[in-house]
Amino acid sequence: MSLVIALLTIFLLILSIFLFPMIKIKNLKVNSYWIIALIGAILLIIFKQVDPSVIIDTLFSYSNVNPLKIVTLFISMSILSIFLDEIGFFNYIANLSCKKFGDNQYKLFISLYLLISFLTVFTSNDIIILTFTPFICYYCKNNQINPIPYLMLEFVAANTLSMLLIIGNTTNIYIATNLGIDFFTYLQNMFFPTIIVGITSFTTIFILFRKSLKVKMTPKESPIIKPNKGYLIIGLIHLFTTTILLALSSYFNLEMWVITLIAAISLLFWYFIYSIITKQNFKIAKYTLKRCPWNLICFMISMFIIVLAVKDSPTIINLKHFLLNNNPELSYAISGLIACNLMNNIPMSVLYTQLLPLDATNAIYTTIIASNLGAILTPLGSLAGIMWLNLLKSYDIKFSYKNFVSYGFIIVSICLLALFIFVY
Repeated sequence: MSLVIALLTIFLLILSIFLFPMIKIKNLKVNSYWIIALIGAILLIIFKQVDPSVIIDTLFSYSNVNPLKIVTLFISMSILSIFLDEIGFFNYIANLSCKKFGDNQYKLFISLYLLISFLTVFTSNDIIILTFTPFICYYCKNNQINPIPYLMLEFVAANTLSMLLIIGNTTNIYIATNLGIDFFTYLQNMFFPTIIVGITSFTTIFILFRKSLKVKMTPKESPIIKPNKGYLIIGLIHLFTTTILLALSSYFNLEMWVITLIAAISLLFWYFIYSIITKQNFKIAKYTLKRCPWNLICFMISMFIIVLAVKDSPTIINLKHFLLNNNPELSYAISGLIACNLMNNIPMSVLYTQLLPLDATNAIYTTIIASNLGAILTPLGSLAGIMWLNLLKSYDIKFSYKNFVSYGFIIVSICLLALFIFVY
């Protein structure tokens, strides 16, 4: 029964993306995906497929598999990233960079890739995607160039360079912390694979869109609005200090969720102090907190309950044995990519922490890679992909599901090939 409920929940999650992504309750619109996951988790509890005491013990345990710690880490990092977006930092950097290129698309393409890659490393890939998409649509329209190469560049860069640090993607955080991997160990193991994937994916995109990039731009002047200097200093100090402390956390025996939580609270505290001193309103904090992905808390805990219910089923146990006994690195990479696009990369990560043994180092990291690359294969691979396609529609950008998959399949296939030639 647990497996049937779990599979039905996943099926409805996929169906909701196409048929009813939003549910309207009076004047309130909410995403359907987390409600479906919650209902699935409740049904498992009602039908006694998972012991409530086990759920409570896990949620309040001191172990790495505590989902509340992982959610706290993710939400706290989101606050740091969204704050910088709200004050206009990312848009300012993008506009400033794009002023330098005149009519040359090649320079713009390369520079935009480097900028997005750099920002993705230190923030969240989802934030970068949702921040840069409006900018790219606006910029390409005003300069009369095809936006598709830049939109694909943005999406691929954000979902490949997000592999480098543990904080780059929710899936990195979930898999790594569940398996007891610290910040520096993660970086050591993911540095070279990320470089290989980054170079390969960029080269592939460049070749795919080389004809479009030959067309010269007709640039139009647009104003560059500088962020508030005080807010910018507060935001950048907190972001870079947090990143450094996360890197050193294992040496000082500090848990990463504690560091990020303190950083988020400190950021808001100093923001309010500065706003009071300079007699400004608090709308940036309001919008920052409003944009935080709070629904992920319910979604991740619900998916965690579903995994608790099915992890000891014969099907899951047999799947684990199959993956371990048939070229684990390749098996976990391929199955992880497929699972991402059947159930989304966050539920896939929750499930695969139960399928991964602690001593299968390469398999662990190929699974993390799959959880990032899976978002490029189809829009179903990540929540950001779904939101991204909906965002393009609002800007009248014609980019079909079929086009996304055709580009994504080529890029992911070549990246995997490069990984298994040069790394694994």
